[in-house]
Amino acid sequence: MPAILRYKGYKFFFFSNEGLPREPVHVHVQGQGGLAKIWIEPEVTAAHSSGIPAKTMRELVRFVAEHRDYFIDMWKEYFDD
Repeated sequence: MPAILRYKGYKFFFFSNEGLPREPVHVHVQGQGGLAKIWIEPEVTAAHSSGIPAKTMRELVRFVAEHRDYFIDMWKEYFDD
């Protein structure tokens, strides 16, 4: 699970096995004792989180939305889409 990006102590990454058929574009976030999944397609939204405060989760979702194109490009590069 390579780190795609780091932001305020949180690591954004993809798992090597994202299901068969592969799930829609998303990113996992880990840090500060918490873990989350954020959908990027069809729209940026939190899938679930554990141990990440709601206010921080909203900030992380906003961050992903602001960098949506970057995450999509990294997904395509990583999974060779």
